[in-house]
Amino acid sequence: MGLTTTLLAFDTSTERLALALFAPGGPWCVDAAGGALSSSALLPQAQMLLARAGLRLADLGFIAFGRGPGAFTGLRTACAVAQGLAYGVGCPVVPIDSLLVVAEDARMQASADERIPFDIGVAMDARMDEAYAAVYRWQCGAWQTLQPPALLTLPALNAAWADVALHAVAGSAWSAFGERLPVPGGVPVFAETQRAAALLRLASQAAADGAGIDAADALPLYLRDKVAFTTQEREALRAANAAAVPALQRTAP
Repeated sequence: MGLTTTLLAFDTSTERLALALFAPGGPWCVDAAGGALSSSALLPQAQMLLARAGLRLADLGFIAFGRGPGAFTGLRTACAVAQGLAYGVGCPVVPIDSLLVVAEDARMQASADERIPFDIGVAMDARMDEAYAAVYRWQCGAWQTLQPPALLTLPALNAAWADVALHAVAGSAWSAFGERLPVPGGVPVFAETQRAAALLRLASQAAADGAGIDAADALPLYLRDKVAFTTQEREALRAANAAAVPALQRTAP
């Protein structure tokens, strides 16, 4: 089933901001600097993307966001902006597994044979000698989750994948940890190349499959308990919540 309406998707779970738009004449995709810049850059970038397509926020049929796992402030920013915009537009939101975005990007790089199951492990640097990790299978044109996202120490990750036959791995953990994180079975390691495009493919399919939910039900996927915020984090969260709806009001008819 194909998507027949417009969709805006964004992910701020990593140090890169991924932003994409599905609309007539598109798609449009932007991979830009993220991290601490995401809270201030997300809305202006989204408005510029819509302007390129000749659209307004009010024209959107879905808003998709990377729900995590990933950086706490980035997840909260994406969820808050998605909720604020969706409330104003009156459209559903589509939460997307941020680790699956990495798997989808790697699948396209690997040119995986559609007739053969493609199993891939994703591990992203979570700092503090830990990784956000999951295992997925691409088969018959759809993704399956074999091991759901988890926050693991390096020894725990090695143990979790010890008996799993993978065709590839992907993510930032190998560049971050080097030899401390052996590549299972010597399979290829894929670095991300087109995160926004991968996000858009997943979001468009999820929306077409009926995965949209009410904005009030949208939640980030936190895998690490957060007990305190830095001053910068508090300001980022306050700005994300405060900016979303006013920005919509300025651009909607």
